[in-house]
Amino acid sequence: MKTGGTAILRRTLVRNRGRLGIGTVLVCLHQVAETLVPISIGVIVDRAVATGDVFALAVWLCALALLFLVLTAAWRYGARFIVVAMQNEAHQLRMEVAHRILDPRGVRTDLRAGELLSVSTSDADRAAWIADITPRAAAALTAAIGSAIALLLIDVPLGLAVLIGTPVILGLLQLAAPLITRRATDQQAAVARASAMATDLVSGLRPLRGIGAEVSASRRYRAASRDALGATLHTAKSSAVFAGVSMTVSALLAVGVAGFAGWFALEGRITIGELITVVGLSQFFIEPLGVLAGLPGFLALARASADRLALVLDAEPLLPAGSGQTLDGSELSLTGVSYRSLSGLDLRVTPGELLGVVAYRPQDAEALAALLSGQVPPDRYDGELTVGGVRLADADLAHARRTLLVEPHNGDLFSGTVASNVTAGRPGATASEVHAALSASAAVDVVEAHPEGLDHEVADRGSSLSGGQRQRVALARALVAQAPVMVLHDPTTAVDAVTEHTIAGGIADLRHRTAALDLTSPTVANRQTTILITSSPALLSVTDRVVVLDDGTVAGEGTHSQLATENANYRQAVLR
Repeated sequence: MKTGGTAILRRTLVRNRGRLGIGTVLVCLHQVAETLVPISIGVIVDRAVATGDVFALAVWLCALALLFLVLTAAWRYGARFIVVAMQNEAHQLRMEVAHRILDPRGVRTDLRAGELLSVSTSDADRAAWIADITPRAAAALTAAIGSAIALLLIDVPLGLAVLIGTPVILGLLQLAAPLITRRATDQQAAVARASAMATDLVSGLRPLRGIGAEVSASRRYRAASRDALGATLHTAKSSAVFAGVSMTVSALLAVGVAGFAGWFALEGRITIGELITVVGLSQFFIEPLGVLAGLPGFLALARASADRLALVLDAEPLLPAGSGQTLDGSELSLTGVSYRSLSGLDLRVTPGELLGVVAYRPQDAEALAALLSGQVPPDRYDGELTVGGVRLADADLAHARRTLLVEPHNGDLFSGTVASNVTAGRPGATASEVHAALSASAAVDVVEAHPEGLDHEVADRGSSLSGGQRQRVALARALVAQAPVMVLHDPTTAVDAVTEHTIAGGIADLRHRTAALDLTSPTVANRQTTILITSSPALLSVTDRVVVLDDGTVAGEGTHSQLATENANYRQAVLR
């Protein structure tokens, strides 16, 4: 369902109407009490001080004390209701955005990871400001109306000046709201782009250092950061000018009212007590009028953030819902597939086959791995991709991901323990299955290197482990899942040659040699299919067949030994 920024703000008010209703009533009561304070002081002067009536003075002082008690309690509890509503709404919006981002079907948006992070945090917080803006506006209007009524009762021209001047000032200031909204939107987009670039730089710092691209990357980030700073200063300047003008105009109106009141007192049109009341109301009136004048700026920021939230919440799912079919079998077939650098690719992998794929161009390997991951919507590629004779796009999404597992070479780990990471895809795995996967992936030494063993704590994204350790633990996680079809993309780029040979034999033993499997399991060797997208001779040597990709299509196939003997291009790509 489409929402849009305005609908998000409206929904915020509706679903928090209970707390906001109580909070608004209480802060309005606070403003009424605040308005009555200068009126009470004026009455005390006229009815007790001027007349010398001690009893009346005592009574009115008690009334004034009660008034202060009411305004203090009303503000305290009213503000509590409003703040709770605002914080709960910010949390709710963050959860909605996170749920939408983590939807298994994905989200069709051009926003990068850092931008999505900005939307789910700062934009969610700003959009929730509407829960504070609305009660503030109601309270300020209450104070303005109350002050105008009191001034009307004292002197009609003074009251009319407030009643007429307030909407005129607010109307003129409102003309600047669209400009502030646009600048706020540009600022938030620029900050989000800088955050996205920072996220990418941090996650890819090691590869950048490896190719010596730190200077170029830092130069790009500095440019993005300067753009974000410029946009922020531009918005801050506009907001500051707006606030300064609004406060100045409000103060001039208050000073004008107080000045005319002094003139009327000299002429005898109003009493000394009424003069004190008018002066007090004029000073008090500056605050609510300033609030009313400044609210369009805050509303513009909230609206801009709500519009950015709508970019995520309104986005269509990346993948289709599918027809709910289950994938029965481990045969994989690509027919006439064109995607990115792939061009009319035909590839069939038989059940139980251990297939090697060598791509002379890295972009072909990346495109194939991305396509097999099931993250590419069917409208973005031509041809047909089937598993067990069923189109992948038609399959039940959860079942498809259990059947076809793609482990990228840069797979991430999660904060937790080694055990929780290894069993993330299959929490019910037995201890023997976990040990077998750790042995096959040569990750046993990661466990044995720490006294806690499998309970060793892993930092977010595996940053507490070396690159090779992360890669082996991620491989163990993929092996524990026991997917009928498993695709490994360069699973040994961060390990040494000896460990690579161990991993090659381990994968073949665990998934394709019956002696290493539990024969009572439905995923026995003759049904599990494994695809190794790699140029590693150690991994290719254990495969049943190797397919060579060049220019986005199949350029040759055979066993590793045959290709190494007969194909010079293959030897150059693999036996370096």
